[in-house]
Amino acid sequence: MKPTSNLSNCLVISLLLGMVLSIGICPNPSGSETVNRPNILFIFTDDHATAAIGAYGSKINETPNMDRIANEGMIFRNSFCTNSICAPSRAVILTGKHSHINGKIDNKNTFDGSQQTFPKLLQKAGYQTAMIGKWHLRSDPSGFDYWDVLRGQGHYYNPEFYSAEGLRTIEGYATDVTTDLALGWLKVERDPDKPFMLMCQHKAPHRNWMPGPDHLTLYDDIEIPEPDTLFDEYSNRNSGAKDQEMTIANHMYPAYDLKISPTGELEEREQNLWENTYGRMTEEQKKVWDAAYEPKNEAFRAANLEGKDLVRWRYQRYIKDYLRCIASVDDNIGRLLDYLDETGLAENTLVIYSSDQGFYLGEHGWYDKRWMYEESLEMPLLMRWPEVIKPGSEDAHLVQNLDYAETFLEIAGVEIPKDMQGESILPLMKGEDPEDWRESIYYHYYENPGAHNVPRHYGVRTDRYKLIHYYQLDEWELIDLEKDPKEMRSFYGADGYAEVQEELEKELKRLRKLYRVPEGS
Repeated sequence: MKPTSNLSNCLVISLLLGMVLSIGICPNPSGSETVNRPNILFIFTDDHATAAIGAYGSKINETPNMDRIANEGMIFRNSFCTNSICAPSRAVILTGKHSHINGKIDNKNTFDGSQQTFPKLLQKAGYQTAMIGKWHLRSDPSGFDYWDVLRGQGHYYNPEFYSAEGLRTIEGYATDVTTDLALGWLKVERDPDKPFMLMCQHKAPHRNWMPGPDHLTLYDDIEIPEPDTLFDEYSNRNSGAKDQEMTIANHMYPAYDLKISPTGELEEREQNLWENTYGRMTEEQKKVWDAAYEPKNEAFRAANLEGKDLVRWRYQRYIKDYLRCIASVDDNIGRLLDYLDETGLAENTLVIYSSDQGFYLGEHGWYDKRWMYEESLEMPLLMRWPEVIKPGSEDAHLVQNLDYAETFLEIAGVEIPKDMQGESILPLMKGEDPEDWRESIYYHYYENPGAHNVPRHYGVRTDRYKLIHYYQLDEWELIDLEKDPKEMRSFYGADGYAEVQEELEKELKRLRKLYRVPEGS
């Protein structure tokens, strides 16, 4: 028999490689075996506190579809962000690098879309990538075969979507519209011969917490329990805790935030906000909205509340609207899960539910995020992947949004770049307990001067303690989560904490060196 030529060999190899890639199999860079490349559906929200998720033990609402992900997969009990603010968290997820490395330290500057991101690396490896919903990074999305994103912060009603084809307004409610677009891409635009990575990112439940038409009267007949710290006086902590501008009592707009329809002229900024939210509704949408809110507003005006009673009313209005927004998200997650189940895609699709950070639901009298306290530091993280994750499993290792990029790359069989700063959590998803897993995390908040006047700070968190340095104030806090889980005092310099404090200071220095944090920041 005549020997096969080198050219023929090359043609055969190329043909086989093409067949391999088309069925979603790729070489594993860590070894000689091949791995079945899963689809990735990344469902993401803005400002969703774990305290408002059933699987995390919520006492104020139910989230059956988020719970479905946890029950059919894994819940991460110690999941944290690196910088508790919207755009920087998204940049960390895309790059696998801390804010000071990827350049997106706050909401003000523009994300450098030319840098390395995990969607670009997946795209090069044969994945079809798509980004739909809230982008919030100022620059155009890159690394995606398809993108259709909310313009800027986005609107709840009749949102503007921006794509490579330009800008358009879509009538409807943003959470529903985002899911419609995601399902449309999955059903029509997606190449069934390629594994996909879809980022479906919602505006909700971000301020100003405008519920969708299906949930406008949800919770009307009940009173949501107040947090024990609603009337916190901020003693025994950093001085910035008193100087912030994020209290339910004093820092919410009556019309824009609390939906109290104006009876006279508004201050200019709130007037603009009101016109860009309520004012963009159709007449039919306004009719439905007014029917839900006006009877409640009339009762509020008649009550003429003052002092703590007024704060309590404000809390109820805020928390119910927030939870109504989450109810819409949960319904739409159900639509996506049903589609995966009905089409048979569920078995080899990793579904992730997360949010860019936590949020204050009246704890310490606050709304918003930014602080290194638990309510804003903690991120929800739920995962379902039937081929790998055991249903109903839990993980208690310290993980961060810094780890997402590395995880997505490893499960796709793509080599993780050495300059990424997180760790793949695939071993944790398999139920393993790596001996060398981190025992502390690093946090750094930069946006001051800025909204809500939260001082810049950085710190270290272990399983029990936090050491926080408010370097603009030259003040420190030491938190003992075992003795003081609600974080109502600092133990910095207190009797009996000298050894703990010294160890935390050493660990904080180690982490700052490890992550290459510039001196003076």
